[in-house]
Amino acid sequence: MKKKPVRKTCEYGHTYYESSDCPSCPVCEAENKPDSGFLSLLSSPARNALVHEGITTLEKLAGFTEKEVLSIHGIGPASMPALHEVLKEKNLQFKKS
Repeated sequence: MKKKPVRKTCEYGHTYYESSDCPSCPVCEAENKPDSGFLSLLSSPARNALVHEGITTLEKLAGFTEKEVLSIHGIGPASMPALHEVLKEKNLQFKKS
């Protein structure tokens, strides 16, 4: 069952409709999106999940297995091709299980 959209205002005054369990303001999310680097290639939930886990560099990302990364709440299979590609570009890969 879908959640009914609720009008909200974030702490910075942006008004938006929240229709999921994600409490973030889309305007703030867009303003906080990096312009470059591997995190800029990911969706907001995936990017926030990695940052929350302290995975902010490709070297740190390469220290995890693919299964470990997929187990992080906010990371889904759709994020994996981009992560594989950026690791490959830097001659890195996920840790072997």
